[in-house]
Amino acid sequence: MVFYFKSRCGEFTIYMGKDKYENEDLIKYGQPEDVWFHVDDLSSAHVYLRMKPGMTMDDISEDLLLDCSALVKANSIAGCKKAEVYVVYTRWKNLKKTASMVDGQVGFHRPENVRRCKVEKNNPIVKQIEKTKEERHPDLYAEQQARLRKIQQQKKEHFKQLQKEKQIKKLEAEREKEMRSYDRLFVADNMTAVSEQKASVDATAAEEYEDDFF
Repeated sequence: MVFYFKSRCGEFTIYMGKDKYENEDLIKYGQPEDVWFHVDDLSSAHVYLRMKPGMTMDDISEDLLLDCSALVKANSIAGCKKAEVYVVYTRWKNLKKTASMVDGQVGFHRPENVRRCKVEKNNPIVKQIEKTKEERHPDLYAEQQARLRKIQQQKKEHFKQLQKEKQIKKLEAEREKEMRSYDRLFVADNMTAVSEQKASVDATAAEEYEDDFF
């Protein structure tokens, strides 16, 4: 079972597993847009924010960060009793799982990409978010694969568009080159025609002069 929530702005989905076993599935079957939240140095739920495609962690607003941090604090047995705690968060793809780790335990591929923030107890925000709570039994693997296929399809379409634009630029460059060659040929033909015309005029004038002379 997975618990789903809506952010206070209503534009983002926040979700978490019911227990450590479901946390394992969330770790395994996350999506590229997901950001993972956990109370630092304390046991807590694994809370995920699903960002919009193209977003980065820098795009997460202060209110949205507070939503996720307050929720993960409230779902920590020890953390919920404290006035404030530190919360760590990072992209799902930065989570690292090894065979020696117990259920729910994670490491990081790049620790330098993990961020940390302080959050105070904020029951009004937590209650507002919990009003949107939904319990679902999703096929996380199927959802992950569907998202990856869509991303791959978008990459293919983007590549095709780039190739099309590249081909158009190439044709335009060849057409422009051809026009420049045509212009040079046209000028050369004109110069030849003018020279021939001048020579013809000069020859005619010479003949007329000779006729007059004789």
